[in-house]
Amino acid sequence: GLGERLGYSGIKLSLETNLCTNKCYLEVYAKYIQAMQRMAHLKTGKDHIRIPLVIMTSGDTDPLTRQLLKDNNNFGFDEGQVIIVKQDKVCALKDGNAGLSMKSKWEIETKPHGHGDVHHLLYREGLVDKWYNEGKKHVIFLQDTNALVINSVLPTLGVSIAKGFHMNSICIPRLAGEAAGAIARLEHKTDPEKSLVINVEYNQLDPLLSSQGDCKGDVADPSTGYSPYPGNANNIVIEMGAYARTLNGEDQGVVIEFVNPKYRDETRTEFKKPTRLECMMQDIPKLFQKEMGSEANIGFTMFDRWFTFSPAKNSLEAGVEDVGKGGTAPGTMSSAESDKYIQNQRKLKFAGVDINVTEEKDLVPIAGIPVTPGPRVILCPGFAITQKEVVEKIEGGKVTDRSTLVLEGEGLKVKNLDLDGALVIRTGHDCDVTVDGLVVRNKGYDLSEVPEGSDVPEEVAIRGYTMNKNEAMEIIITEPGKYHIGADGEVKRLE
Repeated sequence: GLGERLGYSGIKLSLETNLCTNKCYLEVYAKYIQAMQRMAHLKTGKDHIRIPLVIMTSGDTDPLTRQLLKDNNNFGFDEGQVIIVKQDKVCALKDGNAGLSMKSKWEIETKPHGHGDVHHLLYREGLVDKWYNEGKKHVIFLQDTNALVINSVLPTLGVSIAKGFHMNSICIPRLAGEAAGAIARLEHKTDPEKSLVINVEYNQLDPLLSSQGDCKGDVADPSTGYSPYPGNANNIVIEMGAYARTLNGEDQGVVIEFVNPKYRDETRTEFKKPTRLECMMQDIPKLFQKEMGSEANIGFTMFDRWFTFSPAKNSLEAGVEDVGKGGTAPGTMSSAESDKYIQNQRKLKFAGVDINVTEEKDLVPIAGIPVTPGPRVILCPGFAITQKEVVEKIEGGKVTDRSTLVLEGEGLKVKNLDLDGALVIRTGHDCDVTVDGLVVRNKGYDLSEVPEGSDVPEEVAIRGYTMNKNEAMEIIITEPGKYHIGADGEVKRLE
């Protein structure tokens, strides 16, 4: 989608996930897919394996998405590996009688139809049948600005295989009353074949729970402090065979539509602004149930928020307002960047590094949004995409709070690092590099808050700060071979 809610006129996929590497969302997803693909090559010896990426665009985002790919040489994907499917807009409605909203005497106003279109578009393009016939087993659906989700893709895939799930939703603990959908099992009163596990939107959940069971509504479980219903992060893993069977059914992947207008007054006839019929991809269980009945096996996999969920979806102003009301998840570009650093702090801590992990009490406000004071850590997908890899590639060492660390490279191992400043290490394929006892002391990177009212580019304004890259040690190795780097940072080729 477009970044309008963030205060950004471009596509959200082009936004930089962090200022240390300046990699945009699309590049992060691309490098993660390529890291999975590389892992498959090394484990199976089958170099022909390719993991395709499909991007659903609209009229607003299609040319910008194509240009982003073109400008960046498809982010390393082969020709034809990235497929773009474009959805159409639908007519906007002005009132409760479904009157058409007109832009002019001869032009109807249109709006996006929602991400539920993705299922029919995959059917229309013949992609699911193609993948199924090629022997591919699962399809993974991701949203555009949640970089942390890549942590949970492989674990969720593993759960799907172990449990035989036809559909598996990535979930997070949900606060009662939170404006997020919840996964629930809806039991049909007379026909068990019609019972299903599905997302229930937050505005429907409280009325539903107020009329069922203990009739208390959307309240917390006293033992956990969270809703008993998992929060839907709207990232999904679907088994290919069941998906192909469902899409080839009567509805051809067209999910049920709904309308969610904001009314002008209590008469509930006039809308505050035009609305439209829309659809959501997470409603696909209704089609699974229709085609497969009780045979459909639909579940969820729960992760802590820090591990999988910190979307960039709100403007800086909206985030500051949320924080002012006591909110702890402002959903701004700055909070998403901060959470990315924090989850990597946790990974290094787990691997045995002497490093402080930022807790809520440690956050410092920059441009009104609480963010980590550091260290700022980026573990690129090319370095590690599994817990096992992190533990095997990191050993000991210490990193100070003011430090910045960027690691990239499948054959890179870092032992006993002593970092106080900024360090960037990037290594290529077939580069076996061991860093042991490296001592880094330099000015490093720091943030500067943008003065209010400053005339700065949108991508700066939505964060409210810039990064000063004062001084860093950079080690770049692309020539295949075996290398050792000691305390002084000198690169020594061993073979």
